Amino acid sequence: MLPTLGQIESSAHHVYSVLPPTPQYGWPLLSERLGVEVWLKHENHTPVGAFKIRGGLVYFADLASGNGTREVIAATRGNHGQSVAFAARRHGISSTIVVPVGNSVEKNAAMRALGARLIEHGDDFQSAREHAVALAEASGAHMIPSFHPLLVQGVATYSLELFRAVQGLDRMYVPIGLGSGICGAIAVRNALSPNTEIIGVVSAHARAYALSFASRRQTESPASTVLADGVACRVPQPEALEAIWKYVDHIVEVTDEEIADAMRTLYECTHNCAEGAGAAAIAAIARERGQLRNKRVAAVLSGANVDREVFADVLRRTARTATS
Repeated sequence: MLPTLGQIESSAHHVYSVLPPTPQYGWPLLSERLGVEVWLKHENHTPVGAFKIRGGLVYFADLASGNGTREVIAATRGNHGQSVAFAARRHGISSTIVVPVGNSVEKNAAMRALGARLIEHGDDFQSAREHAVALAEASGAHMIPSFHPLLVQGVATYSLELFRAVQGLDRMYVPIGLGSGICGAIAVRNALSPNTEIIGVVSAHARAYALSFASRRQTESPASTVLADGVACRVPQPEALEAIWKYVDHIVEVTDEEIADAMRTLYECTHNCAEGAGAAAIAAIARERGQLRNKRVAAVLSGANVDREVFADVLRRTARTATS
């Protein structure tokens, strides 16, 4: 299931036709704060503020070369939906996006601004996903999954940029939503830097991947995280699990409180905005800082799409001593 280096390099042509490579910076104050050399991969610097756009561009390039699809449907908590809506509009294709009830107000607004028709259904991503599948079957529209080999090929391009720009990484911390990002990271690591450990990061309030990793079997678990909607997965993806079981060193679970600390740390040390899932990798590094002395590590800032009031509330809170 993992893409080859050649496939990823080919996908990069579709990605770079729309956006330049995103930067990876070693922020001195961030490294000082965490006590380890940290390189931050800035996927918050894409046109939709998140890494998902890369997969959408590659998927739609393939879709547009086929039989003239005129309508697509997808389910999302926000970033995959923005990717779909962005790419669909470029190809003149109508898009319908299903989100859970109570989804991020500003992510919803961004998807509508990109031309998507939004439908709210269910109380979590899995419910929205199942409803989107039913709508696609009833209408004949093309259902765009949240995990697919072409999506993995596309998002793997950020790891390609990172590993070619930064040599000698000891660890790369990657948040796990449904798994495309970490599978792409694994594929590039295997090709370019086999000694680098890939560390998965999940919410302690959305433990499906952590439980599945520990038991070596697909395990559902409720998702109740308030801050990290981008990793609020209840049902793991089987194909992603196969790669994670085989290639990931371990998985770190971080709480909403730790994620809030990481969001503040990122803003204070780099003046970058991170959504909850986007800050999860930094939260994991803060938790594991004791074992990272003299290491060179990377963290994926996977997205910046946090509602203003949520971010303002996070910044107002008192920081924990662990990351201060």
